[in-house]
Amino acid sequence: MNQSRLSDHAYAGIVEIIKSRNLEVGARLPSESALAEMFSVSRAIVREALVRLASDGITEARRGAGSFVKSRPSERLAAFMPMSELSATMGSFEVRFVLEAEAARLAATRRTSPEMAHVEEGMDMLRSALLSGAPAHAEDMELHRRIASATGNPAFLIAFDALRSGIEKVMRAGLDISRARHPDVIATMLREHEVIVEAIRVQDADGAALAMHWHLWEGRRRLMP
Repeated sequence: MNQSRLSDHAYAGIVEIIKSRNLEVGARLPSESALAEMFSVSRAIVREALVRLASDGITEARRGAGSFVKSRPSERLAAFMPMSELSATMGSFEVRFVLEAEAARLAATRRTSPEMAHVEEGMDMLRSALLSGAPAHAEDMELHRRIASATGNPAFLIAFDALRSGIEKVMRAGLDISRARHPDVIATMLREHEVIVEAIRVQDADGAALAMHWHLWEGRRRLMP
């Protein structure tokens, strides 16, 4: 098993400890040496896993005190992916922050009137699905694809589609988890998309990029309780 797979193994193992021990937010995780012994890996592997968990907002390191639970992945996530895939799925957000924020920026700069109409049609379809209580992940995916297409650079759509499997899992899970919460959560998700589309419409490149980055950041956070 190579180092990245060992790190995935440790990442999933730490998440399982949080779940199986019912560790609350603020609880201290076992030490790096204890975790290394549990998973039969080096402390360097455990440290890499903890860095990734911290980047994903699940743990946080406190100097001289160790690592602590910052947020717990929703129990509903297991219906959409095995926990062994959580590391790769959450890691896809790092790629999407770069890819989709820049796609939104370029779409705002380059979109033609027909492309804008195509994006707005996608927004209307997503709005209808979200407000009707329908699954909505297909409409969510379609809007993001239309924004990538509006860059005028086919490579953005190719790159987005290469991530499609992981993105679809996240969208399905995020919508399911959000629908189980207060209705304001779905309203907030809808507003995030509307802000992106409006920035593209008025050709506010920086605003579109920032709105997309914020939406993805919040989408990752919605995977937690």
